[in-house]
Amino acid sequence: MVRIYSYIEIEDREITFTYTTSRGPGGQNVNKVNTRAVLRFDLDNSPSLDDGQKKMIREKLSGRINRRGIIQISAQTNRTREGNRKAALERFSALLREALRPVKKRRRTRIPRGVVESRLKAKKHRKKIKDKRRRPEPGD
Repeated sequence: MVRIYSYIEIEDREITFTYTTSRGPGGQNVNKVNTRAVLRFDLDNSPSLDDGQKKMIREKLSGRINRRGIIQISAQTNRTREGNRKAALERFSALLREALRPVKKRRRTRIPRGVVESRLKAKKHRKKIKDKRRRPEPGD
């Protein structure tokens, strides 16, 4: 069972793993043993998530979901199959946690009157400085 939040848990049977040869540390072991873990999660057919949650995940993780609605995450940093499996699960839960976090609504704030007045005062001051640089017109 993968816990995303206290109220969202994804059962292990919804997640599948495949293992392939990995790059990186391991010496000769790297060429012989399938240690790279590839996690696959079928978002469209998941009974653990409701339609609203699926929609949020689809919007925020659109680059990680293929046409068939499957999220795929691979891990190959560890030298063991189990270590890579745990790393993929941690990355998966972190991704879903981030995608399901509600977006904070922006509270509109009023610009203080003093700030507006000082900005306008500074603009008038710059205008006077620039006006002094101009050539006087014949009638002045």
